[in-house]
Amino acid sequence: MFKTQNLPIILLFLCSYLTFSSCTSSSNKEVIEEEKKTNIIFILADDLGYGDLSFLGQEYIETPNIDRLAKEGMFFTNHYSGATVCAPSRSSFLTGLHTGHTPIRGNLGTEPEGQYPLPDSIPSLAKIMEGAGYATGAFGKWGLGYIGTTGDPNRQGFGQFYGYNCQSLAHRYYPAYLWDNAEKVILEGNGWVEKAVYAPDVIQSETITFLENNKSNPFFLFMPIVMPHAELAAPDDAIFQKYRAKFGEEQAYPARKGSEYGSDIKTSAYQSQPYPHATFAAMVERIDSYLGEVLDKLEELGLEKNTLIIFASDNGAHKEGGADPDFFDSNGPFRGHKRDLYEGGVRTPMIAWWPGKVKAGTQSDHISAFWDLLPTFAELAGAPVPENIDGISFLPTLLEKEQKEHDYLYWEFHEQGGKQAVRQGKWKAVKLQVFGSEEPTLELYDLSVDLGEENNIAAENPEKVKELEELMNSSHTRNPVFGLLPSERKSGE
Repeated sequence: MFKTQNLPIILLFLCSYLTFSSCTSSSNKEVIEEEKKTNIIFILADDLGYGDLSFLGQEYIETPNIDRLAKEGMFFTNHYSGATVCAPSRSSFLTGLHTGHTPIRGNLGTEPEGQYPLPDSIPSLAKIMEGAGYATGAFGKWGLGYIGTTGDPNRQGFGQFYGYNCQSLAHRYYPAYLWDNAEKVILEGNGWVEKAVYAPDVIQSETITFLENNKSNPFFLFMPIVMPHAELAAPDDAIFQKYRAKFGEEQAYPARKGSEYGSDIKTSAYQSQPYPHATFAAMVERIDSYLGEVLDKLEELGLEKNTLIIFASDNGAHKEGGADPDFFDSNGPFRGHKRDLYEGGVRTPMIAWWPGKVKAGTQSDHISAFWDLLPTFAELAGAPVPENIDGISFLPTLLEKEQKEHDYLYWEFHEQGGKQAVRQGKWKAVKLQVFGSEEPTLELYDLSVDLGEENNIAAENPEKVKELEELMNSSHTRNPVFGLLPSERKSGE
């Protein structure tokens, strides 16, 4: 990961997003008036693939609670993450802006730890919910700014944060410490090598406490669960032993250089445990068990009928730390994985559960993305929605009302030579080597007949290629931190 210090926070193009407007549609007023303060929980798995869930065909891993969520709620078949890696995907969610506009467009590390910070000039989702009278909490992996910076979760509207501030340190499941707001919490018995306390379990306990403490208040709960990202690590419990017996003997994944001992230990490296298939499966089912605990707690507190749960993943399946997406068919029918802008890198499963409001056992083919969550949650809260965002509220879809559609969706990625992608209806364009070639490759696919993006039909459709390439160029706003498109570069840049 590229490291930098004292980067200039020169994001002047964001000023236009400061203006607010009240955009709650009249068609949904009666629902919001009926229960103005619906609780909202957004559960975000990390690097969970479209095919990793049993209700979507996963044969090896059991996910009964997620399956229940889909059975009792609405499954979105055309939902997309904000980006194909962690930080920009979360930035898109919290700002309502796609990666051509959102301030964080890559996993850029800073010292002493953490990632490049979100600026405080943008009305983040948590600030909006806080302003609407909601208790706000984030529990899990942050990755959008170190303690005390403008990106500190407390400064971005979260009244409580507990978990990993730095996404690089979240590669480890037995870290030496976590953060409780600005207080470092030492996990006794852990030392980056020693393994006594499984951090996700500690974070989950704090999450349940947040629910208990706010049972009488409207709350917005963000659960960016770290699993099944990075190193493969799971407690030796009944879940792990079940899969250990299922998969039998396995070849261990070798430790990443610098991950184990000595003065040159890299705390961001992976220290995966043996039995990689069993461990990965156990990690996915552990996500499912956490969801089950949340559902049980909501029912215990009598909150289940006044709570909307959205479940999704931050990007497609990964291949790091010993993960084997080909074995599990983690990307389902799609091409590509994390760091790709093909469907397997950005199309993720999303479920909406809201008893009595969202019709059980339904599916929607509405094309949506992470930047739609901000206007959806804000509208549900009766809060003003910022002007000039890229998101469109999908609350009408949840309530089976007339839904506004996107003209197109856009992504960009600043690694591997640079990539861009646009989806417009059935059309999907993917541009490769954006930074590394004078003539980057642009591919075109018809998703209505080619979900796997196997047949590049760019040569047969030059006018559509031109149209989508123009959308790519117009969707990217100059960002001095995360690079320029070739067409924007001046001599010497």
